[in-house]
Amino acid sequence: MAAVTIKSEREIQLMREAGRLLARVHEKLSQSIRPGISTKEIDTVCENLIRECGCTPNFLHYEGYPASVCVSVNEEVVHGIPSDDRILQEGDIVSLDTGLIYQGYHSDAARTYGVGQISTEAQKLIDVTRESFFRGIEFARAGKHLHDISNAIAGYVIPNGYGIVHDLVGHGIGTSLHEAPYIPNYPQRRRGIRLKAGMTLAIEPMINLGTGEVEWLEDGWTVVTEDRLLSAHYENTVLITDGEPEILTLL
Repeated sequence: MAAVTIKSEREIQLMREAGRLLARVHEKLSQSIRPGISTKEIDTVCENLIRECGCTPNFLHYEGYPASVCVSVNEEVVHGIPSDDRILQEGDIVSLDTGLIYQGYHSDAARTYGVGQISTEAQKLIDVTRESFFRGIEFARAGKHLHDISNAIAGYVIPNGYGIVHDLVGHGIGTSLHEAPYIPNYPQRRRGIRLKAGMTLAIEPMINLGTGEVEWLEDGWTVVTEDRLLSAHYENTVLITDGEPEILTLL
């Protein structure tokens, strides 16, 4: 993978706007989550929201992916393909992972929601996954090392007894959806690169109720937990600064 890009002040402003618009999309998209809606309907809502912003869905047709949002239900970790036949049910959990392009710059974020009333077990998984992101970005600042983020995420998740997905990781982001560096969510011995102000990273813990092992379904996209237990996903696009990290995809 190429060298990690440092964004100029102009590029940072464009990344900020891409992130702000995506945060608004996620906020509005979350209102569509309810029992009885199909995952295809969610995709339609998402694409419309992105285009209403004057932006382009960056997932649509990316390496052949057929939708604007990955809708992953229950044991599906990531990359669930929206379908008219997949209907959300009371008690499900669903991860929505989407992004957009604003004037040539990408943003990327994911959230996991409960559908109606969910179990306390499912809610805890969602909460721990989200919190692990915030534990990780405590180290997302200039002068720290990349794997400080990885170890902080893992250090919070593992004591809770959950599995961390190893086969999928976070990534840099900018004029491409996926840039250097790769960002693991599991423990690392090496420190990784030193972080510098101007780097933009998509940090995304993917945490499973049971094993961290996963499988790909026959559609070539959908990743599921090997033991078919629940999985949660939480992601934001983050700007490294000399001080506190700036979360670009939160309002």
